[in-house]
This record gives sequence, C-alpha cells and structure tokens, in this order.
Amino acid sequence: MTNETWGEIREQLEKHLGKTNYATWIEPLRLSDLKNGVARFEVPTSFFGDWVNRNFGDHIRSHLNANGQQVDRVEFAVKAAPRGAARPAAKTPESKPAEARPRPAPRRAADEDLPGAPLDARFTFDSFVVGKPNELAHAAARRVAEGGPVTFNPLFLYGGVGLGKTHLMHAIAHELQTRRPDLRVLYLSAEQFMYRFVQALRDRSVMDFKELFRSVDVLMVDDVQFIAGKDSTQEEFFHTFNALVDQNKQIVISADRAPGEIKDLEERIRSRLQCGLVVDLHPTDYELRLGILQQKADQYRDQYRGLVLAPGVLEFLAHRITTNVRVLEGALTRLFAFASLVGREITLDLTQDCLADILRASDRKVTIEEIQRKVAEHYNIRLSDMIGPKRLRTIARPRQIAMYLAKQLTPRSLPEIGRRFGGRDHTTIMHGVRKIEELMATDSQLADDLQLLRRLLQA
Repeated sequence: MTNETWGEIREQLEKHLGKTNYATWIEPLRLSDLKNGVARFEVPTSFFGDWVNRNFGDHIRSHLNANGQQVDRVEFAVKAAPRGAARPAAKTPESKPAEARPRPAPRRAADEDLPGAPLDARFTFDSFVVGKPNELAHAAARRVAEGGPVTFNPLFLYGGVGLGKTHLMHAIAHELQTRRPDLRVLYLSAEQFMYRFVQALRDRSVMDFKELFRSVDVLMVDDVQFIAGKDSTQEEFFHTFNALVDQNKQIVISADRAPGEIKDLEERIRSRLQCGLVVDLHPTDYELRLGILQQKADQYRDQYRGLVLAPGVLEFLAHRITTNVRVLEGALTRLFAFASLVGREITLDLTQDCLADILRASDRKVTIEEIQRKVAEHYNIRLSDMIGPKRLRTIARPRQIAMYLAKQLTPRSLPEIGRRFGGRDHTTIMHGVRKIEELMATDSQLADDLQLLRRLLQA
C-alpha cells in the first residue's frame, strides 16, 4: 500500500471519527508495513497503541479493506531506536519499547510524575464526624477507600460549601495510600485538571498528558462544576473518564450541586456522571454541628491546657452558626485563641463579644414569605394559591412542602405558620409536615426537591 492510499484512508477516517479523534489518535500513526493480511503501525507509546487498537482498530481495518487492502488485523508497536543509538530520556516508562522495558515497581500516589494536589493530613476518616446528613456519603466513601472491586463508578459527592466533600475526598486518598500502596491514586481539583491540559496543549505534550491521566488506578476530581462551559477541557475530561471506566478504574467526583443542576455541562458528561452513585451531603443539623464542635474542642483542650470552657457554649454555637462547618470550626478556633491570649475562661459573654461579627452574619433568618415564593417558583404555581383554599394535588403538595420548610427553617410556631398560610389551623400545618416527612422516605424526587429548595433558601 502506498502512502498516498493511506493518506486517502486517513481522510475517510477523519470524516468518520471526527476532527478531534482524528487529530489525537489517527494523525500520529505511521504505517510501517502491510503484508500477509497484517497492517503494522508505529505509535509514540505502547499506551497510545493499546488505546487506538481498542477504540479504533476495527474502524481502521474496515477502511483498509474498503479500499482493497485485504487486512485481517492491525498491529501497533513503538518504533525501536537503532542499535547503538542513544535513546532520548523518557518522560514515562511507557515511552520505551515494550520488549526493552523492565518490570515496573509498585507505584505510590506520591510519585513525582502524578501532578496531584497535596493532601491535608487533618482530613481523615477518624476526624470526620458522622451524622444523619452525611452518613450515606461517609459509607460510600469508606467502601471506595477499601480499594476492592469497583462497585459503583463514579462516586459523585455533592453539596454546599463546608459540608465535607473535600474532607471525604482526602480521607479516601489517605486510606487508599495506607491499604493499597501499589495503587496510583491521583487527587486534584477540576481547575488543576484544566490547567494541566492547557499547559500540555501549549507545550505540545498532549500525548504525555493523556498517558499520565489514563494510567492512574483511582482518579479523584474536586469541584467538577469548574469545567462547565469550557469546551476543550470538557472534551478531554470526557475521554479520560471513558478510558478509566473502560479499564474498570475507580473515579470519585465532587461538585457543589447534582450533575443535572450544573449549568453548561455537556449532556454526555452529565449522563456519565449520573450513571454511578450520586450522593448528597445534606446541610448540617444541630446534632451534627454539636458533635463537630465537641470533637474540635477536645483537640483544643490538649493544645490550650488549663483553658476552661463553660457549659452551654458549644450548644450556643451549634444553634447560632448554621451556615457551614468551616465557619463553625473557624469560630471555635478564634474563640480558643482569643481566650488564651487574654487569659480568660470561655463563657457565653466572652463568646458573644469575641464572635460578634460571625454571629451577626449568621443571624439572617429565612422568612415564611421567602419559602412560599421559592416553592411557588419551583413548582410553577401562583403565590396566591399557596395561601388560598384550592385543594388540587398540584397545589396542595407544594403548599405542604412550604409548610414543612417553614417548620424546619424558621423559629415560628405552628399557629403562626398557619396564619401565614391563609389562616389555617395549626393541626392542618402539623398534618402537612407529617405528610411530607412520610413521603420523603419513599419519593426520591420529592426528597431531591426539598434539598434543592433548602439550599436555595439557605444560600
């Protein structure tokens, strides 16, 4: 077969596979031989050859046959350096010919060629406080951290700021390094993924980038919503995702919202992310916030020996600071540091003086009117129907949801809530709240709607 014929076939492959796939995987191929029904191609690395063979080998063979070449199979091999010639320094072990490559030693997540983000030593499973809002996410993260067979792929963790997504990601990586030091674990943010990809494009080292990211055993990407709207990065992320799933490698993703709620995220990526286990880290409740404060306070007692913490302080903070865990922990850190510097007991008065700005910021209260307006917008009903007498299911159910959220998110009593809902009796409000509590256990769509509305109202 002449190079001219192969050039014509390459043009056909470009039309069939698309410009991106062609430029990435077909254009670098060099036809070296075609005889006895075998077409042999030179490739930059053995990884490259394996990937092309697995994903495009049949396409290449069928186009060769369609052009009269009678090819039974295609083979890909790295071009060996001439005997006695100096071999250029390899960036990765895969750039050497397979037959000359020594058996690699087990690789750790800390290998220098893995461009990941550093792990925070504080973020382990031991330091993660488990409560009802995060118990499913914690259990799923534990399962992944065992390093056994992949049971759900990807694991997708989502929730608001400061609810523990990054903590669980770091905890998984720490645990895997301990349990399975042979695994290549890569943790990084979506922003770092994009930066590495853009750098590879600029340096014309895209193949090194692809080889590196497709050779890991566990890929963990934090804040994936960052790549939404960035077409080239989304394209590369999609192919990386598919390559790892095809190899049965574990993927863990986090975001600030569910895949279906991430604006400007390509539909094919959204669909892929939803095919695994999607877990919501719910906003913290009082019991979880108190547990986090108690654990943190125990650590600070060891650090600030002799410092007295008066009864009721932690309970006060757990009630007043409901935004997120980072604000909560930051407030306690400031409180202990201040009390240590001034040499005073940590009382409620000292707490209110020291944390006045944080407490004021946390004083924003959700109103019943806000709840009614958000629920009406979400279900596309009129605000007047929220307090009116209509009992149609399409109106009654959103009204009960608004009642439930008013009970959960405001300090108002049942009679007060009833007055805001058209003068309804407090027993009607109680019935509506109980009805929603019952439905939450069986209606996943309703539970998702409630979590979305809660996040919108508490933002």
